[in-house]
Amino acid sequence: QVYLVESGGGLVQAGGSLRLSCAASGNIFSPNVMGWYRQAPGKEREMVAHIISGGSITYGESAKGRFTISRDGAKDTVALQMDSLKPDDTAVYYCNFKVPWRPQDDYWGQGTQVTVSS
Repeated sequence: QVYLVESGGGLVQAGGSLRLSCAASGNIFSPNVMGWYRQAPGKEREMVAHIISGGSITYGESAKGRFTISRDGAKDTVALQMDSLKPDDTAVYYCNFKVPWRPQDDYWGQGTQVTVSS
């Protein structure tokens, strides 16, 4: 079992910035992937960014050029720095932890609301 604790999020004006953090604890296997997904009302959940424990990063189209993902391997934490936020970025953001070679190890955080006002 892996436990994810998210922090950050909130209300910000368009053009502003927010930082999300997620800490994983429990029975952690490596290599693993930590990342952020988001879901807006009436839309499917989409991948924002993820980072493998070895450092390889993938960004979703919506995040490219504006968001930066990073992780502290020693602490099993991942952060998402979101800049130049737009109202379309309004969504619930979820932290995800998975171990690709162990399908049963796919965990989600409780979600944190990000609201960007125009």
